[in-house]
Amino acid sequence: MPKYLSQEVELSRRHNDILSQRVVLLQQMESQLENVKAESESCREAHAAARIRNQTLINDIVVAEKSLHAKTLLKFNPDVVNLETCYWASIEESIPRWEHFLLGRAHSPVGAGKQKHAVRKQDTHQKEIQTTKYKERSPPGLDSKGKLLHNKGSGH
Repeated sequence: MPKYLSQEVELSRRHNDILSQRVVLLQQMESQLENVKAESESCREAHAAARIRNQTLINDIVVAEKSLHAKTLLKFNPDVVNLETCYWASIEESIPRWEHFLLGRAHSPVGAGKQKHAVRKQDTHQKEIQTTKYKERSPPGLDSKGKLLHNKGSGH
């Protein structure tokens, strides 16, 4: 029996060691759980503070934007705004003429525009001359004063 008694004592000692290790591990797990909960709560608080800060910044930006917009509306005369609108419209209209030049595929359209304008001006001038000549010329059968001409060769 003494043999079993020594084994029983050894097993009892090992059992107590295991139980004490279990208690230590449970305490460590509880402290880690408390740390995770505290860290999670800290993250939630930081997230809520960041959300409030971001919303405040967005509101400040919106207020500043409205203020700047109001100042710019008061600053600009409607005539200036109209001129600016017309300017950008003309830029958008001229983009197709400049596109090939800007892409490096063609020569500058500046000279072509001047030539077209000169040709148009010349055509207009020629049309005015022709119209004047036509107005000066009398229709057939009328003299320059608009009186009916008599045909001398008809024998009347």
